[in-house]
Amino acid sequence: MHNQTLILIQCQDAVGLVAVIARVIAKHQLNIVTMREYVDEENRKFFLRVVCSGLPAEASLLQQELLTHLPPQAFVKINPARQKKLVVLVTKEHHCLADILVRHFFKTLNADVMAVIGNYDCLKDFTEKFDIPYHHISHENKTREAFEEELAEQISVYQPDYIVLAKFMRILSPKFVALFANKLINIHHSFLPAFIGANPYRQAYKRGVKIIGATAHYVTNDLDEGPIIVQRTKSINHSYDVPNLVTAGKEIEKAVLSHAIQLLTEDRVMLQGNKTIVFE
Repeated sequence: MHNQTLILIQCQDAVGLVAVIARVIAKHQLNIVTMREYVDEENRKFFLRVVCSGLPAEASLLQQELLTHLPPQAFVKINPARQKKLVVLVTKEHHCLADILVRHFFKTLNADVMAVIGNYDCLKDFTEKFDIPYHHISHENKTREAFEEELAEQISVYQPDYIVLAKFMRILSPKFVALFANKLINIHHSFLPAFIGANPYRQAYKRGVKIIGATAHYVTNDLDEGPIIVQRTKSINHSYDVPNLVTAGKEIEKAVLSHAIQLLTEDRVMLQGNKTIVFE
């Protein structure tokens, strides 16, 4: 990976884009290893993720030449930071946090967990066993604005690439979401858009569903309706009561969230409105 170049491109679609991009890359003595592209025909948008062997003599020159040959207002990013920085937000449930910290400890997360922030302190001792800072910022006896100001101030200390809501059970204000736009990632214990909001497993049980699931998505101002990154389901039957559903759901939540983090840290996710383009 250290002798490879990653190029990400978003722009208006046009005839011959792939050929033009390939020629520019070749001119800079780079060999294409993988190239994945997608065209949103309805909006005439072009998305590309290309990995090349070798490193350009000057990445800025390669970027400028690509921009010169692409349609106006194109986005080109070359070799984004490989090791992303994460801040994890929690409340009381430990299962998603535990999965993240274990992966981080064994260096399989492809990211640095800079800190964990909780609105309760019950996960402090566990987090600190991994030598990761834990900040307790209580929401009690505070306005939401005051709580979020304190939370934002602490997050900003670490300048994270992504803020992972690992069962963080607080609804965030539009002001807070805007402050960290496209950086907030949530795990929702349901196969969205079904069973939005609280108590989804009880909702699912009462409905007699035959599958349950989990969804990792970007956080927007619309509750549980941000662009979806990963979804996964599990088949169940009438014998599952609510505790069984919760147990099965927690396993899915961990798997979905870790997969979403992997995709994000490998720069495989691009946003297009309220949708994602995911280059698996």
